[in-house]
Amino acid sequence: MSSRIPGFYRLTPDERLAAVSGRAGLTPAEQSSYGDGGLSLARADAMIENVVGLLALPNGVAVNLLLNGRDRLVPMVVEEPSVVAAVSNMARVARPSGGIHAEADSSEMIGQVQILGPTPGAAARVRAAIPRLTELCRGVHTELERLGGGIRGMEVRELRYDEPGEAPEDMVVLHFWLDCVDAMGANMVNTLAERLAPEVAALCGGTIGLRILSNLAERRLARATVRLRPEHLHPEDGAAMAEGIAAAYRFAYADPYRAATHNKGIMNGIDAVAIATGNDWRAIEAGAHAWAARTGSYKPLSSWKIDPEGTLVGTLVLPLQVGTVGGAVKVHPTVQANMKLAEIGGARDLACLMAAVGLVQNLGALRALATEGIQEGHMRMHARTVAVSAGAEPGEVSAVVSALVATHEFTAERALAELARLRAR
Repeated sequence: MSSRIPGFYRLTPDERLAAVSGRAGLTPAEQSSYGDGGLSLARADAMIENVVGLLALPNGVAVNLLLNGRDRLVPMVVEEPSVVAAVSNMARVARPSGGIHAEADSSEMIGQVQILGPTPGAAARVRAAIPRLTELCRGVHTELERLGGGIRGMEVRELRYDEPGEAPEDMVVLHFWLDCVDAMGANMVNTLAERLAPEVAALCGGTIGLRILSNLAERRLARATVRLRPEHLHPEDGAAMAEGIAAAYRFAYADPYRAATHNKGIMNGIDAVAIATGNDWRAIEAGAHAWAARTGSYKPLSSWKIDPEGTLVGTLVLPLQVGTVGGAVKVHPTVQANMKLAEIGGARDLACLMAAVGLVQNLGALRALATEGIQEGHMRMHARTVAVSAGAEPGEVSAVVSALVATHEFTAERALAELARLRAR
């Protein structure tokens, strides 16, 4: 299956669905889930509380991605224009250089058991009891262990709350690592934390505090890399463009105000894939930004540097706590179709795909900033939304968009005027 589909963006939605369905082998039922949103009101009511309706979002597909030598289609759910286009365009740019290479750690999540008011020597007693506590974990998740997952280790941390003006408070926290295989693992980790809490409290002599997972999944990192020759960035100005991208990265490294926006661009791509595959994008966001601030200063998640041979090297590292089983994956038909479309081979494969998408999305934003500026390209994409909001029918959108682009005026007033002019003809 090739992800290279020239002129994909020129096709109608039905033609695009037919093109990717043929490549991914989607059944008629799977194809139909894209047309109706895939979720009934009754099924939605079983997923969350107080349901009153459904809110649909666009489900796009990014093309051209070559990941670890293999073509991949990328389902993305996002309301912001230019995100899917940027991934498709930059994935195409990266193909002649070998595409994106990515890898992901095993799926180890961190659980925390907090003990308040520990007695003297509590931390040492818990450390000495780690072998016994580890054995208590075995058999709690028998199916997980059968699949190769399970407890992977423990450590003890001594913390102090010392906010100025407030009374200090000491606490002992047991950290444990659970390999969740293809699950995101929140419920598994929380169950194990509840099992361990009374034993840890007995050792510490204090009272049980929180028993919950951490979303700073530092043992579940994904890494993506791309190497771009200047001529692949641009046949004439590639070297200057590469330097502009590298300079934009240096700005983000030096300034947290810029780093926040730099990282937002990365998450544009990652969150869109997370939503399309039924994953918890809030947990992913929390972990990513905590990782970006792990040194005490907020830094960019990706780096862009030029090596001695003049090659632009982009790297992205961040925690990605994703799952391919459980949750919405089991109950949402369109999520299941998206998983099949992307040929997801487990949680680590999904993490690699997300990291690759985050990296090329970042590349697209930085290349735009280093050349025409972000607003020019973004507003061209936004023109479709402006045209529709002005009342343009499907057959009128293209003409209104062309007029807005020609005048460089992307306002509702201009769209209404162009629509009136079009209809008058």
